[in-house]
Amino acid sequence: MNINLKKAILIKRYKRFLADIILEDGTETTLHVANTGAMTGCATEKDTVWYSTSDNKKRKYPYSWEITQTQNDHFICVNTLRANQLVEEALTNRTISELHNYKTLKREVKYGDENSKIDFLLTDENDVLTYIEVKSVTLLGDGSISKQGYFPDAVTLRGQKHLRELMQMKQQGHRAILLFAVLHSGIDSVMAAQHIDAKYAELLSQAKEQGVEVIAYKVSFKQNISNIQMTLVDALPVKLAENVTD
Repeated sequence: MNINLKKAILIKRYKRFLADIILEDGTETTLHVANTGAMTGCATEKDTVWYSTSDNKKRKYPYSWEITQTQNDHFICVNTLRANQLVEEALTNRTISELHNYKTLKREVKYGDENSKIDFLLTDENDVLTYIEVKSVTLLGDGSISKQGYFPDAVTLRGQKHLRELMQMKQQGHRAILLFAVLHSGIDSVMAAQHIDAKYAELLSQAKEQGVEVIAYKVSFKQNISNIQMTLVDALPVKLAENVTD
């Protein structure tokens, strides 16, 4: 995925969906933030913001925050809409080893008893269904040399619901997968954030015990003059919780 971007300096993020920035010419303006999470460690004052520009005249804020380049030189894709796009690109290119053998791919399919939509539904040559739920990982652990990533970065009732739905699909005889899309260049493994959402960590362990597959793939960032290329390429280990490994 190639995105044409420009750079700015972050002043602050506020009201969840807005942030003030300083453009390269010194102008201060506001951009849109497509991220409902806490964005812990992804929105520090004076970080570099890489933003895209929309030509939609109806938009109040034409700029969209895509990537943070931290003062530690980590790259973080903060636009959560990109996670599914990156996963779909990887599925199309057959670069996710666990998911290279499928016949059809559908997006945003309704399923389960809790009024959910699965991110991707695959069908193989034997008509076996594979339900794939994608979650973005951007939370890096404490400490200057930590490479441990965590999910979620805030209590997520929606995420808990999705784990219950995946368990139900597995119980019905289908294949069910939770795919962590790691969008932070500094993260080398993923762990359930038990210290943030103990219920999610508990449900994740239950899901794994019941046969839900839990995998993680990391995005690589390649910076050019006017764009950044992102590709979902590297498989990472997943730890279910502290002292519990997969």
